[in-house]
Amino acid sequence: MFCSRRLASHYAPRRLPPTIKELLGADTLHETSVSLQGWIKSIRKQKRVAFAVVSDGSSAKGVQAVFPNEFDLKSLSNGVSVRLTGHLVPSRGAGQAKELQVKTFDVLGECPQETYPIQKKDLTNEYLRENVHLRARTSATAAMLRLRDCLHRSIHNYFRTQSFVHIHAPILTANDAEGAGETFRIAPVAAHPDAQVAQTHTPTEFFGAPAHLTVSSQLHLEAFHAALSRVYTANPAFRAERSQTSRHLSEFWMVEAEWALQDGIAELCDVVEDLLRDAVSKAFTECVEDVEILHAADRPERLEALKMAVSADTPRWRRMSYTEAVETLQQCSDMGRSLSTEHEKYLAEEIVKGPIFVTGYPRDIKAFYMRVEDPSLPREKQTVSCFDLLVPHMGELVGGSVREERVHVLEESMRDAGLIQQSKEGPYAWYLALRKYGAMPHGGFGLGFERLVSWVGDIDSVKECIPVPRTVGRIDL
Repeated sequence: MFCSRRLASHYAPRRLPPTIKELLGADTLHETSVSLQGWIKSIRKQKRVAFAVVSDGSSAKGVQAVFPNEFDLKSLSNGVSVRLTGHLVPSRGAGQAKELQVKTFDVLGECPQETYPIQKKDLTNEYLRENVHLRARTSATAAMLRLRDCLHRSIHNYFRTQSFVHIHAPILTANDAEGAGETFRIAPVAAHPDAQVAQTHTPTEFFGAPAHLTVSSQLHLEAFHAALSRVYTANPAFRAERSQTSRHLSEFWMVEAEWALQDGIAELCDVVEDLLRDAVSKAFTECVEDVEILHAADRPERLEALKMAVSADTPRWRRMSYTEAVETLQQCSDMGRSLSTEHEKYLAEEIVKGPIFVTGYPRDIKAFYMRVEDPSLPREKQTVSCFDLLVPHMGELVGGSVREERVHVLEESMRDAGLIQQSKEGPYAWYLALRKYGAMPHGGFGLGFERLVSWVGDIDSVKECIPVPRTVGRIDL
């Protein structure tokens, strides 16, 4: 008979050695010998002593290691990986509370200085993209990666407190979520890899139908919402657009959520705002050093504005209809009826001076799945129940909408978009069918995760907000 109690008495989970961040945050001093591993970020050799900053990536500052003069330090230089053993003692210098008095050390990996790309000098973003396999060794990129981790964990924790279920939505899809035609197509194959056929075999669809890399998980989340009520995902997404702006990537990450609504667009905006306030506030407490490293010293007002936006003392973010936004901007400049990126940034930076939800866009410029607010109006006057969240220095950060649950209205929108035929068959037929089987009012949003990192870290380009950027004409690693 299996005895779980007896097994449990012998089992103890393994605890990995403490990181530099854990060592510096602990009370361990003097009496306890500690051992750590990391890379030398800088070293200063003097006649009687040498000082090295050693980092394992767990914290922004690393630890200062002090080597007495009896050591032969010729093998130590920037980039060398080492194992150090010694005692943590109160630091005699400014800038750190503790330092490591080294008793023994081992070189784990050499690093030839004449070819090492990450030298102690100003390195351009383009240069670092050329050396993307090493750019996480720089302070700014490491800080960005830790910030990503902090924001990602906070987002998951927020959804858990609201009883959402995390869904691993498909990456390969049979549809283009918004019908924009900017998908990466999975190429037909000449033959199945296991098939013994001639090389002249006619290429076939691997899945029996055209397949694409996903541009959004929204449609799939709507299917799971119909069974689980509150669902979300944090998934990669892919767009085959040839834009080279600071706001676009070919591969990026999206946080998307879908749930049953009781209060329409107001509820959607409230949840998005609460999520962002929570995640950004945690970044200021859990990785404050990383945020400070990333924010440019010559524009401290951006950091203060960000803190103010998520402060508990700040009222809910401003909400404005699309019509009001256009009329407000027209008073400031000669513009048309659509909001460009520059208009969005001007609205948030100069007029509102903070985040703003713009709601109720014209039906004809938005996606087919958004709920028409009054179908009885002439088509050119119809608006949809949607929002874009605009933030300073970025523009659009989040987009969302109430989804159209009325079968006849959705069917009309899908026909207008060329997504279904009179027979109601095709790759989107299942989406229309969802409205026939117990559909309830629901909605959701999509948050560009790299844009969030850009906003919180004051990083000018999303290419510096992801571990390995993918853009048109370039793929590394």
